[in-house]
Amino acid sequence: MTGVALAEELLLLAYDDESGKATMPRISLDLGMAAAVLIELALAGRIAYAEGNLAVTDPAPVGEPIIDEVLARVAADTPHSPSSWVQRLRHGLRDRILGDLVARGVVRDVEETELGFITVHRYPVVDATVEKDTRDRLAAALTSGQLPDERTAALATLVAVLRMEPALGLTGTAADDARRRLEEIASGAGFSGNVSLDDSVVRPSIGLVVAALGQAVDQALGKRP
Repeated sequence: MTGVALAEELLLLAYDDESGKATMPRISLDLGMAAAVLIELALAGRIAYAEGNLAVTDPAPVGEPIIDEVLARVAADTPHSPSSWVQRLRHGLRDRILGDLVARGVVRDVEETELGFITVHRYPVVDATVEKDTRDRLAAALTSGQLPDERTAALATLVAVLRMEPALGLTGTAADDARRRLEEIASGAGFSGNVSLDDSVVRPSIGLVVAALGQAVDQALGKRP
């Protein structure tokens, strides 16, 4: 695997470039990034859904340290469902990815003190080219009418589930239209939460992670009992 990980793309979309602050509920972002790593591993052919759980089908590293750590963890742990893994992986993942982006010079870490004793961190963008590529791919997917490549379709699916249209600079009717198109992409790629287990290995694996993410976000935001 080369390039920018899905979880990194999601995080960059979710943080304001200038203020360096998250523009969406952090619990939603944390759950989304956990799902993104699992989807990344499924796309790479490293994990698949089997008998109610996600299982490692190929333990070979993909070449991205954070993703490879998750792969090793899934391989070493007892079997867990997609829903369980989304919850287990979300803790600390955002800080690790932010640290990696800082080390690579994509964002910078600005430490500040509020109320005289509360330490907070902001992460304004330093190298905007990474996020620009992400936004360009999503913009093309929204307007082309064609099904994008797998990775862009997976990213579009995550953006739809997390309702991140405002992060794309879209509001009102434009946001509604974008949401419909994002859902079309997710469904067309076979990545939506409605999957058939008779389909190929990758599609239900990702679809079930997406479904688990949607449920987890709804629960975290109090939309479900």
